[in-house]
Amino acid sequence: MKAEGITSPALRKDNQEEMKVSRFSYLSRLRSLMLAAAVFIGLGTSGGAGAQETDDLVGPVAPQAVNRESILREGMTVDFSVKPLHPELTNGEVLEGAFAEIEFRIAGEADGEPLRGVYPGVWVDLVQTADGQQKGVSLECRNRVGNYLQGLVGMRPLIDLNSYYVMVLNQDATISVIDPVVGITGITSLYTSIPLERPGTDWAKTRDEKRMFVSMPRAGKIAVVDLDTFKVLKNIPAGEFPVRVALQPDEKYLWVGNNAEGGRKGGVTVIDTASGDILASIPTGAGHHELGFSDDSRRAFVTNRESGSVSVIDITTLERLAEVSTGPVPISVAYSTLSDAIYVADGLNGIVTVIDPESGEAFGKIETKAGLGPMRFSGDGRWGFVVNPEENEVYVIDASTNSVAHTVPVADKPFQVTLTDTFAYVRVLDSERISMINLQELNRGGQVIVNNFAAGSFPPGQVADIRIADAMTRAAQEAAVLVVSPADATVYYYMEGMNAPMGAFRNYGHKPRAVQIANRALKETSPGVYSATVKVPMAGTFEVAFLNEAPQFLHCFTMEAKVNPTIKREYDPVAVEFLNDREAISAGDTMTLRFRLYEPGSGRTLTEAGGVTVKYFRAPRFDLNELVATYVGDGIYEAELPFRNAGSYYVYVAAPGLKADYKDLGYMTVLVGKARTSRNESVARQ
Repeated sequence: MKAEGITSPALRKDNQEEMKVSRFSYLSRLRSLMLAAAVFIGLGTSGGAGAQETDDLVGPVAPQAVNRESILREGMTVDFSVKPLHPELTNGEVLEGAFAEIEFRIAGEADGEPLRGVYPGVWVDLVQTADGQQKGVSLECRNRVGNYLQGLVGMRPLIDLNSYYVMVLNQDATISVIDPVVGITGITSLYTSIPLERPGTDWAKTRDEKRMFVSMPRAGKIAVVDLDTFKVLKNIPAGEFPVRVALQPDEKYLWVGNNAEGGRKGGVTVIDTASGDILASIPTGAGHHELGFSDDSRRAFVTNRESGSVSVIDITTLERLAEVSTGPVPISVAYSTLSDAIYVADGLNGIVTVIDPESGEAFGKIETKAGLGPMRFSGDGRWGFVVNPEENEVYVIDASTNSVAHTVPVADKPFQVTLTDTFAYVRVLDSERISMINLQELNRGGQVIVNNFAAGSFPPGQVADIRIADAMTRAAQEAAVLVVSPADATVYYYMEGMNAPMGAFRNYGHKPRAVQIANRALKETSPGVYSATVKVPMAGTFEVAFLNEAPQFLHCFTMEAKVNPTIKREYDPVAVEFLNDREAISAGDTMTLRFRLYEPGSGRTLTEAGGVTVKYFRAPRFDLNELVATYVGDGIYEAELPFRNAGSYYVYVAAPGLKADYKDLGYMTVLVGKARTSRNESVARQ
C-alpha cells in the first residue's frame, strides 16, 4: 500500500458545489420530532411562538443525587438525573472536564411500567457560566430546540444526544469525521480530520463510544483516538506489522494480530485498554491472524493462516493452551452466543470447524465448498453468514443445528458481510450493488429472496488496496447502513425499505476505505432507562431539553456542573457579551444591538477597545453587512442592524484595537420572521 501525503482540507462550509443530501438517520428520525416540536415551538416563526409549557413536578429530590428532577406529563413520568461517572475522582460532584451520566427513566403514569423504544430528542446547552455570565442570546427552551432542529451551522447545542458522526478510514494517513446533520442548505460538513502517523488498516471502538484503536502496520503502532475530541491521545508500539485489532467482550484487553513478513512466525500483542501498557506478546503461527473470543472473556482464538491452525489462549494467564487444526488455510473466525461455540472457516477445504470455547477442542464440522472468506453471526447468534467469492455463494449456518440452512447465490464475488437486526448486507467485488438477505425469511422453506441496491457507479474491485476493515456499518438506531464506495470516493446512506440510497457523503478529496460511526445518541440500557455518558465541557448551568414525540410534549431540565479545581485555566484576552433581550424580529425591522467587551479571567469590562466593528449576514451567506459600532459609555457598544429579509442571521463582533478578529469572539444568532402584515393589507386581501 502506497501512503499518500496527509491532506488538511478547509472546512468548506459555504461551498455551494458540494453534493446536497438528506440529513439521513438523525434528521429522518427528527422529522417526526419536528412535527411534535411545532406544537410547542412554532418552527419557522420569530420570537416565542408556541404553546405555554406547564411544569408538573412530582416526586422528591433524592438527597444523594447531584442533579435530579421528575415530571408528570401526558400520562408519562420522566425521572431525570445526572451523576458523575467516577465519583471517587470528583468528590461526588459533576465537574467540568469530567465524565457524567445523563439518565432518563420513563414509565407510564397509571401502572408505573417502563416504556420501551421511546427515544426522545435531547439537547444539552449552557445557559449561564460558573461566574454568572449569560451564554449567548437569551432564548426560551422551546426556541432553542427549534434552532437545533433546523440543523443550521452556529445553532447547535454543546451536547447533542440525538446525533452521530460518520468516521471514514482513508487510503492516506487520515480519518475523516463528517457531521451528517449540520450543514448549510443541506450540505454535509466535514467536522474534522484525524491525522495518523501512517495509513490505518483496521479499527475497533469501545461500546461507550469514547475510544477507538486504529492499527498502523507500517508504523508498527496502534493509535488511540479520543472519540469526544477526535484527537489521537497516544501511539502505542504494538509489535511487528500490527493489522487486525479486536476488543475482547469485557474490553479489558485489546488484541492485535502481528502479521510477521518473510515467512516468519507471527502472533498477537495484548494491550491493557486502561493504561495502554503491553501485557504480552504471544507467538502463535505464520500468516495473517483473525481474532475471536469466548463470551466470558476467558479464551481467545487466533487463526494462523499460513500455519493451518488456531491458537487457543487463556486470557487470565495470557498463555497458549492448545493448537487446533482446522484445515490448511483458516481464514475467518466468529463466535455464536446461541450455541456458545467458536466457528472457524477454512478457505481451502471449505470446512467450518466448530470449537468448544471451554475445552478448546473441535467437536463438529460443517462442510461447504472451497473458497470461503469472512464470516459473521447475527446478533442473536442464530445465523452465521460465510461468503464464498469463488463460488459466488453465501452459506447461512444455523447455529442451533450446526448445519448449512441455506446456500444463497450472490453474483460478482461476495467478500464482506454486515448485519442489522433485519438484514444481512453482502458487498461484492465486481459490482457496485449491495445484496440484502432478509433474516425473517430464513428457515421458512423455499428459496431465499435476495434484494439489492446500487451504492455508487463503480465496483470496489477497481481499487487495488481494499482494507480488512468493514466497508459497511449499521447506522445509529435506525434500520439503515452506511456503505463506502472506494472507487466513487463516496459514502452512501441506505435506509431499509428504500429502492436506492437516500443520499451520499462526499469525502473532501480523500479516498475512503472503511466506515464507522461515533454515536452520540441516548441508548436504552435497560427497559425504560435511557442514558448517555458525556464529557462535561465547562462549569455552569445547563438546560437539558427533552422533546417527546408520542405523546407530544417538551420540557427543559436543569443540570449544574461545578468548577474543576484541577484544571489549569487559560483565558482568552477578550470576550464579548451580547446584552439584547429576546424579542420578536420581523423582516423590515431594525434591531439595536448592544454588547460589551470584557476580560474573561476577571470579568473586567474593557473600555479602551478602539474602533469596534459588527458584521452580520443571513444564512448561509446572504445580505452581508459590516458597520462600525458606537460606544455609549460604561463599556457598552451599540449598532443599528436593519433586517430586510426573513431568515437566520449571524452577528459577529471584532475589536482590532484589542487584536480580536471576528473569528476570535463569540457570535449571536437572530431569527427574523416574515414581514408583518398590516390590518389594512389583510382586509384588502379578504
